[in-house]
Amino acid sequence: MIKAGIIGATGYAGQELVRLLLNHPEAEIVWLGSQSYVDRKYSEVFPNMFRLVDGICKGDNLEELAKEADVIFTATPQGLCSSLVSEKILSETSVIDLSADFRIKDVARYEQWYGITHKSPEFIEEAVYGLCEINREDIKKARLVANPGCYTTCSILSLYPLVKEGLIDTDSIIIDAKSGTSGAGRGAKVANLYCEVNESIKAYGVTTHRHTPEIEDQLSYACGKEVILNFTPHLVPMNRGILVTAYADLNKKADYETFRAAYDKYYGDEYFVRVLDKNVCPETRCVAGSNFTDVNFRIDERTGRVIVMGALDNLVKGAAGQAIQNMNIMFGLDEKTGLMSVPMIL
Repeated sequence: MIKAGIIGATGYAGQELVRLLLNHPEAEIVWLGSQSYVDRKYSEVFPNMFRLVDGICKGDNLEELAKEADVIFTATPQGLCSSLVSEKILSETSVIDLSADFRIKDVARYEQWYGITHKSPEFIEEAVYGLCEINREDIKKARLVANPGCYTTCSILSLYPLVKEGLIDTDSIIIDAKSGTSGAGRGAKVANLYCEVNESIKAYGVTTHRHTPEIEDQLSYACGKEVILNFTPHLVPMNRGILVTAYADLNKKADYETFRAAYDKYYGDEYFVRVLDKNVCPETRCVAGSNFTDVNFRIDERTGRVIVMGALDNLVKGAAGQAIQNMNIMFGLDEKTGLMSVPMIL
């Protein structure tokens, strides 16, 4: 059995890690870390875990945890993992970080977008960006994995085949994305109160959202040149889910079959990326509670553009599910292990 520890177990992504790992046949949870609920029973914080989880919330002592766990998930705010990780810890255990601390290779770029000083830049180059469908071979050998963000996972998976195959003009990419409120985390914020979000939709982080450089970096690696794009997120009044609609100019006149062949080339053998049938648009309800990402596209011959669409559950494939998929790859398991939940359409 893989012994798993979770730092940040009482956040939304952390709680989702607990839920999924409880059904994982090859893993057991040995540590539930939480700064806010130290010495509290986990089932008191999340009553749905009554009789399922008997553990007590501990702190974030990574050195002690590294002696007990084969893998540590850090579902924590930006800056915490980089302040705790060390060569000693990485020599004893594997770390899958769900924050942004090791996603961006340029330290100055990270510090500019996140407004904090990186505490362990010496590990940035080693860290593997854990987008499983694209970096699987590197993940197999990793001891430190940077689990991608939710917006970024959906945006990159939706656009990657077209960028990789040179079918679109990367200078023209515009991404419009929408997220449920759990994407903002479990901390109390006035802007996320029920009366503030119910019956409303709003853009936020316009031109400044922190997932922008992550998307740009990964698409730049895909095409071998710098990609600069517009990314605008929106908050919608639902608990979970990401919907991405991206627009780009065609590099040359192309038909449906050419674009479909590009998606099939990269995702034809991928279980967790579902390229939908022609003219079927992705929906957040069709991936809720699952590790699937649904993608599709529509060519607009009139404007010479393609409209690319993607949907995923921000807490599963956008966070905890992808983290467990990374764990499965790192430990040589079938990556579907523990992640076979059917989407909850209602």
